[in-house]
Amino acid sequence: MQYMRKGAYRPMTEDELLRAFGVKKRGSRGFKKLLQEMETEGLIYQTRAARYGLPERMNLAVGRLQGHPRGFGFVICDHPDSPDVFVPASGLNGAMHGDRVVVRVNPGRNGKREGEVIKILHRANEQVVGTFQRRQGYGFVVCDEPRLPHDVFIPHGKLNGARSGDKVVATITAWPDKRRGPAGRITEVLGPGDAPGVDLLVLCRRFGLPEVFPERVLAAADRVPDAVTPRDLDGRRDLRGDLIVTIDGEDAKDLDDAVSLKPLPGGLYQLGVHIADVGYYVPEGSVLDQEAFARGTSVYLPGKVLPMLPERLSNGICSLNPRVDRLAISVVMDIDRAGDVVRYEIFPSVIRTAGRLTYTGVRRTLLEGNGAAGEPYREFAPTLRLMQELALILCTRRFRRGAIDFNLPEAKVILDQNGRVTDLVKVERTIAEQIIEEFMLMTNEVIARHLHGLEVPFLYRVHEKPSGDKLDGLQTLLQTLGYSIPGFPRVRPGALQNILDKVAGKKEERLVNGVMLRSMQQARYSTERLGHFGLASRDYTHFTSPIRRYPDLVNHRIIRDVLAGGGILSESRKQALRNRLPGIAQRSSERERLAVEAEREAVDGHKVAYMQHHIGETFPGIISGVTNFGMFVELENTVEGKVSLTSMTDDYYAYDPAGFRLVGQRTHKVYRLGDEVVVKVARASVEERQIDFVLAG
Repeated sequence: MQYMRKGAYRPMTEDELLRAFGVKKRGSRGFKKLLQEMETEGLIYQTRAARYGLPERMNLAVGRLQGHPRGFGFVICDHPDSPDVFVPASGLNGAMHGDRVVVRVNPGRNGKREGEVIKILHRANEQVVGTFQRRQGYGFVVCDEPRLPHDVFIPHGKLNGARSGDKVVATITAWPDKRRGPAGRITEVLGPGDAPGVDLLVLCRRFGLPEVFPERVLAAADRVPDAVTPRDLDGRRDLRGDLIVTIDGEDAKDLDDAVSLKPLPGGLYQLGVHIADVGYYVPEGSVLDQEAFARGTSVYLPGKVLPMLPERLSNGICSLNPRVDRLAISVVMDIDRAGDVVRYEIFPSVIRTAGRLTYTGVRRTLLEGNGAAGEPYREFAPTLRLMQELALILCTRRFRRGAIDFNLPEAKVILDQNGRVTDLVKVERTIAEQIIEEFMLMTNEVIARHLHGLEVPFLYRVHEKPSGDKLDGLQTLLQTLGYSIPGFPRVRPGALQNILDKVAGKKEERLVNGVMLRSMQQARYSTERLGHFGLASRDYTHFTSPIRRYPDLVNHRIIRDVLAGGGILSESRKQALRNRLPGIAQRSSERERLAVEAEREAVDGHKVAYMQHHIGETFPGIISGVTNFGMFVELENTVEGKVSLTSMTDDYYAYDPAGFRLVGQRTHKVYRLGDEVVVKVARASVEERQIDFVLAG
């Protein structure tokens, strides 16, 4: 790669590269294999003349295709600094949503990059999930993924007993081209679309989420002891006499973090954050580790958790359950009144949590008094008040350095015993959640600074600055609402927080928070120290959730190695980490994005199902989007639906993109982004995952 990046390099053939690198005949096979692997990864490109060069030097881009229901797509480039490439439907050349592709970049309209797919490096949709529609002797699968707009043709003899309306899994046997769509065969019939539990099966198949663990993994978990033994305590500090508690949601079972706090002379706080020592039970390279790497993360769906580790570990010996001995890695920090860590210590420990507290109980204790949450909380009340005091100090410190704090309430889906949605409950962050959030953020920063200072390879959690295009669009939208980013076009995180502070408590608060969040880059894992824009932090990592996130488990192992070596890692261990960590970072980032998409899809599907029971009812909402075909309205319960122009019959409305508004040609009535409206639920389709509103009155 370094050789090809030289200014004098011109695309060379395989034989020319062999000579340039002085590769002898016996090494040529390995060299050729390397070229093929690099080409498959998209690092290099082979021209029709069989010459190898760098894609970026050949007006090419490599990335993942993000399809659109209307047939076109965008290539999200591998390089984070490269803007997306628009690909019209005529330029897809058989590529489908999720495929990894090479595109030839052409000058587009308005300075935007436009391209044509010239090579498909990896197919993402060897199997698709959808609804089967039977015809006379053959059928079609209508894909559930709207970004796969092609129906899959299923010929006679490949139906596998599927009936019309069944949810099925189809394996693609012929890929689409410019003249025809894809063809396939039914490999699994999941059941009628409206049958209980089928929606979960569909989601798991669509996103490749494993529902069960392989037998060999369960067998390995069964061999792990279910209690701490005396031998496990060697080299550990005994903290079983300290007042340590967990604070989580009511339905949480995988408790991987516990906290303690006490005052010190001179106005200092001694904060202890104790994280389950999962690495002790999941050795590197073991069957359990391989499965955890493959899954990447636990997935939290309404009414169902797909854990990264078997429940015997995640809910058992690794979970910091109350009043039992558990192994931990403890980070004890002395923090001053300004929120700065003046001293810290990291060590293996054994703990015994004194209580399993909930966010609801902690909030009631802090806001309503000692006895509000019941007798068990009374003994913890003084410590909880001290925790609140420190959390507010740490929060002020973060804002002072320019961190962004989004206020986006979420909806919790309430299901009955058959898995059908009965209610949507708006969940907002309170002081109880803030305590744990601030303590975990501080711990992750301390771990990152510690490992960086030791020059040890590890996984950073990075969040790069938003692209110029995204910031331009955000500024334009904010100006229509009467705001402007301070210092624009040079933007610091604190400037964006300034906007969020201004809209706090106003009708447009949720809209601005949502639009600004969508303007951000996606956070990811990296071996490079790229900083975290949203937290305004130079050093940040993930360490505090090793039960449910694989990068945290990896960083735990590195910390354990450092502690065992007296603060030193061998050069061979460092080199092994340098070789392996980039692949772990990429895999973990991909699995995280997949999990987030699956969780969002599940919640959105339940929202549509919930609104089916409210057809004809009216709700107040706020205009969250304006387009040339209508507008989107978000309700107080976070449900979003569409009001189409064809349903607005009191006038002809023209779309004004510059003002993000619809304007009546006769009445001059204006519907602007952020306006409050009242809508009636006209339609809710689970199959299309779409809710249609009409303006009430």
